Amino acid sequence: MVSLRTGTVVKAQTNLYEVRLDGEEQVILCALRGRLRRQAGDVLTGDRVEVALQDGGAAIERVLPRRNRLVRPPIANVDRVLLVQSLQEPDPVPILMDRVIVQAEAMDLPVVIAFTKLDRVARAPEDPLPGWAARLVEGYRLAGYPVHLLAAPRGWGVEGLAAALREGVTVVAGPSGAGKSTLLNALQPGLNLATGEVSRKLGRGRHTTRFVELLPLAGGGWVADTPGFSKLELPELEPEELGDLWPEIRRAAPGCRFRGCLHRSEPGCAVRAARDQGQIASWRYQNYLVLLSEVEERLAERYR
Repeated sequence: MVSLRTGTVVKAQTNLYEVRLDGEEQVILCALRGRLRRQAGDVLTGDRVEVALQDGGAAIERVLPRRNRLVRPPIANVDRVLLVQSLQEPDPVPILMDRVIVQAEAMDLPVVIAFTKLDRVARAPEDPLPGWAARLVEGYRLAGYPVHLLAAPRGWGVEGLAAALREGVTVVAGPSGAGKSTLLNALQPGLNLATGEVSRKLGRGRHTTRFVELLPLAGGGWVADTPGFSKLELPELEPEELGDLWPEIRRAAPGCRFRGCLHRSEPGCAVRAARDQGQIASWRYQNYLVLLSEVEERLAERYR
């Protein structure tokens, strides 16, 4: 006899899927049924699915409608992005961080920023940050993003971050070696996720996560441990749309003299005025210009 149940895909591998059934701690291993076998890549971690249970095993019958979908990492039904970046080894790369943030903003996903390895640049959590780190943190806080400073092995900042992740699904993104797995082990003791050393030659970490997997937190919520990345492509955008994905630019832009202002050299630009007044970090504004040029170049190639 076949029994139909709903659940959430917590791990998607090649042709096999781990599904946690609603209302249960149990995780079952599922294959795909019928037409879904020809569309295996369309079943993602985070998908809500309908599962057929019978004596011979379990199979996913249907994928329920999604609220959203990320391409990289491949995951569905996300509530927020936790962007993890170390303060040292590897050093932060703000332009890469802003690429991740632009993708999240394009999907209307809230972003929480976690800077790890605080103990590499400070002796105690309350110590002032070095100038460059203080400017980095202040720039994101000016934009309106929650910023957490952590040293996971010492427990610094872990409780505050856990409180911010208590509801829904959080996808964890950031470069290899930034301490994502170490942070998740601190948020949920007992996970024992593999951690990797940073390559001294390359200045970046080795990948320690091979599949996207949803992990439950004892205090509530789920986190998705994701493979590391070194580059993220921008979403398809028109040049005029990029500023809408920069919260501090979005707030200032209505004051611009001209509609469709790109905030680069136009007269009467309220965004540049906000930058000059310290309401927008100058380095964030420069990153906007870099990505704006990239969007324009891609648009020009489209019409060649």
